[in-house]
Amino acid sequence: MTSIPKPSEATGAVETAVTYLREHDSEHLAQLDDFLRLESVSADAACADEVRRTAQWIVDEMGRIGIERATLHETSHHPIVTGEWMHAGPEAPTVLVYCHYDVQPADPLEEWVRPPFEPRHEDGRVYARGSGDDKGQLFMHLKAVEAWMKTHGSLPVNLRFFFEGDEEVGSEPIERFIDEHADLLRADVCVVSDGDTFDDDGTPAIGYGLRGIAYWELRVHGPRQDVHSGQYGGGVHNPANALVEMLSQLVDDDGRFTVPGFYDDVRELTEEERAAYAALPFDEDAWADETGVPQPMRGEQGHTLLERLSARPTFDINGIWGGYTGAGAKTIIPAWAAAKISTRLVPDQDFRKIEKLVKDHLESLAPPTVRAEVNVIHGGAPAVTPLDHPGVAPASRALEAGFGKAPLFQRSGGSVPVVAALDAHLGIKTLMLGFANPTGNFHAPNEWMSLRNIRDGMVSIVHLWHELGAMRATDLRSGEDD
Repeated sequence: MTSIPKPSEATGAVETAVTYLREHDSEHLAQLDDFLRLESVSADAACADEVRRTAQWIVDEMGRIGIERATLHETSHHPIVTGEWMHAGPEAPTVLVYCHYDVQPADPLEEWVRPPFEPRHEDGRVYARGSGDDKGQLFMHLKAVEAWMKTHGSLPVNLRFFFEGDEEVGSEPIERFIDEHADLLRADVCVVSDGDTFDDDGTPAIGYGLRGIAYWELRVHGPRQDVHSGQYGGGVHNPANALVEMLSQLVDDDGRFTVPGFYDDVRELTEEERAAYAALPFDEDAWADETGVPQPMRGEQGHTLLERLSARPTFDINGIWGGYTGAGAKTIIPAWAAAKISTRLVPDQDFRKIEKLVKDHLESLAPPTVRAEVNVIHGGAPAVTPLDHPGVAPASRALEAGFGKAPLFQRSGGSVPVVAALDAHLGIKTLMLGFANPTGNFHAPNEWMSLRNIRDGMVSIVHLWHELGAMRATDLRSGEDD
């Protein structure tokens, strides 16, 4: 891990830009509410027009604040938005900013205090779907640019922007778009804001690793239609029973996924990484209390809870259904039962290899009395940015300037497919600077983000462009091929 130089004194331009943010705070929060009202649920076909409206909102806002070539690109699914400001000079770094504007479905709606797309400000928080993941963070980047442009008329770095509308459903169009539009994305480093701070007390974090993901749907078919359990029970293998029997064989007593070959390529943690994990302030009892579970699960043996949360592979059943689920009793053997399952992957696991391994294994577990159908839903690769990357120290100074605390370093348990794709296709490493609150109910009812993180995050981004602008492009790229 690199030592972090002391923060340099911010220039007058930085101070002026930060003052602008403070003076326009209420105006910006009202604009954020307008943005959050757009129902950009990428998984719901009924929301396709709203997703497009959200993309167009971004294009219009980028043009308004001085970002050039703001463009909505058609893809095989939802639009991708790009734009750029490239007038800092050829020696200045070029930074690619990535966020996503699509959000998770809001279900179950009855658990929201107010409707998910009606922003609510309460107790220093803004509650709305997308407030933290990831529309709020995308908005912060736009306002930081606005602050520079309104007060100085320029930026210290060349900036490119890459905003997608399919992250929550697997980022399927991303790799093709990167291949076909490399000229719009080339940069010396990428900044991704699709994560969180270390805690809810204003401790910032730099993420240096992301897990990959692979996702399947398993459907088990039995009789051609639902049948009477009194007439056919004991003769027809119940697909729901068979499904549970198959799923029960996927994890052993030590908490490891039983698919043959699954762990073959897992990169083990180094002693330095394990020491870094051990040094992080983490309270298991507080974590359990926060999540509402009696205690952490047993999990994979030989690894701490914190390591299992972000540095080890996982297996989860994300949904399971079939048969009768209404009120009262209905004694049937269902015609089918289904489950959605996923794994989080770590370096150097290949999600495409894992997709096939798991599909083949699930099919092999199906008894001859039923028929199993396994479909791959989506996948993405894991990624790691070296802690000695030249962009880490300036990012650390920027976060400390914004939050008043030095950042901690962590690997995220989540997945952002674009990070690995940019590295694989364009050789761009990523600085993962997340500003959402870690307990902010992402993917759950009553999602929220603190106003403190929004404000401090904007200030951090203003400082980040100043810090990176003090470097040369060649300095920022140095050491990437080591």
